[in-house]
Amino acid sequence: MDLFVPGRICLFGELSDWAGGYRRVNPGIEKGYTLICGTDQGIYAKVASHPKKLVLTTTTPEGETRGPREFPMELDALLAEARRGGFWSYVCSVAYQILLHYRVGGLVIQNYRTDLPIRKGLSSSAAICVLAARAFNRLYDLKLTTRGEMELAYQGEITTPSRCGRMDQGCAFGNRPVLMTFDGDRLITNELQADGDLHLVVVDLLAQKDTKKILAQLNRCYPYAGDQIEQGVQDLLGKINRRIVQQAVEALQSGDARRLGTLMVEAQDHFDRYAIPACPQELAAPVLHRVLGHEPLVPHIWEGKGVGSQGDGSAQFVARSAQDQQAVVEIVERDLGMPCLKVTMRMPAELAPSETPRRRSRRSGEATLVSGDHQVRKAVIPVAGTGTRLFPATKAIKKAFFPIIDRDGIAKPAILLIVEEALDTGMEEVIVIVQERDLDDFRSFFGPPSRSDDGGKSPLHLQEYARRIHSAGQRISYVVQRTQDGFGHAVYSAREAVGGEPFLLMLGDHLYRSHSARSCAQQMLEAYDRYERSVLGLRHVPETEIIHYGAASGKWVEANRLLEIASLSEKPSADYARSNLRVSGLAGDEYLAFFGQYILKPQLFDYLGEQIDQGLRERGEYQLTSALDRVREEEGVLGLLIEGQCYDIGLPGSYLQTLKEFGPQ
Repeated sequence: MDLFVPGRICLFGELSDWAGGYRRVNPGIEKGYTLICGTDQGIYAKVASHPKKLVLTTTTPEGETRGPREFPMELDALLAEARRGGFWSYVCSVAYQILLHYRVGGLVIQNYRTDLPIRKGLSSSAAICVLAARAFNRLYDLKLTTRGEMELAYQGEITTPSRCGRMDQGCAFGNRPVLMTFDGDRLITNELQADGDLHLVVVDLLAQKDTKKILAQLNRCYPYAGDQIEQGVQDLLGKINRRIVQQAVEALQSGDARRLGTLMVEAQDHFDRYAIPACPQELAAPVLHRVLGHEPLVPHIWEGKGVGSQGDGSAQFVARSAQDQQAVVEIVERDLGMPCLKVTMRMPAELAPSETPRRRSRRSGEATLVSGDHQVRKAVIPVAGTGTRLFPATKAIKKAFFPIIDRDGIAKPAILLIVEEALDTGMEEVIVIVQERDLDDFRSFFGPPSRSDDGGKSPLHLQEYARRIHSAGQRISYVVQRTQDGFGHAVYSAREAVGGEPFLLMLGDHLYRSHSARSCAQQMLEAYDRYERSVLGLRHVPETEIIHYGAASGKWVEANRLLEIASLSEKPSADYARSNLRVSGLAGDEYLAFFGQYILKPQLFDYLGEQIDQGLRERGEYQLTSALDRVREEEGVLGLLIEGQCYDIGLPGSYLQTLKEFGPQ
């Protein structure tokens, strides 16, 4: 599979991560607070499992390829290499930490592209460590959260000669802004939402700084201040930093880029006043201050400051607009001969609802506004499973045709109820995934009415209903899944039929009953139309049942309704759920499980294809959850708490419950 891990830029609060760590010795020290975001540049790699070794190839930012190098997956060998330093050491150090805690094989990592400057305060070494931790996590299904990957990456990096702080591994969160709080050994992370795009430019000063010397000198000020200079450093990284970061968070959330620029000037002034006396040789930073004061930049920026451990490593500017961002790059490269990186924090989709949905006319090719229409026009329903849990009934009748009494008193096969819900939302096409041997049965059922259906023997309302079934069948197409290799494999079978469009996915052994005037699928479509993000339907389940379902956690975007999903887990244990899947506002023994409806963007097929090409089965099958987690990390996924109930007819007990509750009340 392909992985990308960005660099990390510290907007505010550099060095306070390790300073806050001293609270475990001296509780009187202020907590550390940092505000970070990922860069648009980073480390790209193809990764695969290996039975016994690490096989590593790397490409430098200059395009030079080094390797492959091979290392045995043995603790002593990995630790020895970790202590040498360099690219190989970072991967080996993470592998060493993994091997201490898990039984895994090795990795093949081909780092085929690196466009992140090295040793410029952008956490390039942390990105390598996070990439290694993520590769182990995904390839061996370790079920680590993003925080878990961060922790392993951090433990790995400090096994090397690097002496990074815990902030650096924040690159694991991607390009979203994150507030990190450091309280001794405790780390708290809060993903933030910016109200408006923020355009940054990071400048490589092409100078030198000695990070180890800077950290060594500043660490002398802890855990107890011995003089006025040391107390000044503690104040800088403590109470002064707390105030500035708090104000920066407020400015970010309100979209006030100008205020962020003003705070950067204030932060730099305080840094110069209190930190330079503790390490004057490295922190006087004449190159940094020359660039910050470059007069031609003034019309295009809301000011700037140093990056990371400061010194003459990198500078950052807040540009006034996307056009000004480009102007800053051109001026710096022309006047100062220094390379630049553009970093743009974009307004999350959940805070940028789309206007009336736009649909491209298939006849004219022109973009038009469609009132009351949806951007999703295809539904996918997999029904190719064998139904082993309902044997021997499924020996006589396909599970999809199990009868259900609907509220109108009509006995309907389950598949008809699901198709009707999809079509009632305005879907233009329903794609049903079947086994080849069952294809004729489905075509026959949704085909023209037979003599017994419409020959005068049935009541008139049922004759009319037979014609409705045939009308529905004209909007159904079929995809044959020739081998049954799991839910993810079934969905992947529909990739060509779906094409490059978002689609509604509904389980073939679930029925849905809304508690509102809008059907469950209608609620999902409205969420997608509004936010244009992949949407996962959610429901409440008690802790005793969580092991039977896929589960999600995250933070509410709309209280008790819409969730920004931070982690996904397939059939987690109760212990794992208690540690990793808590959601605010829910009872202590309650979690959020998958509802059985999804709206997914077509990029999902790319991730499913990687799993299948590489044979990455989980519990013997290709699962959807792992690919969905990739979508979450790359683009974000919203979770919608459905106003309704789903009925699983795949088990005898739940099928019986459905018969009791689904019909007329």
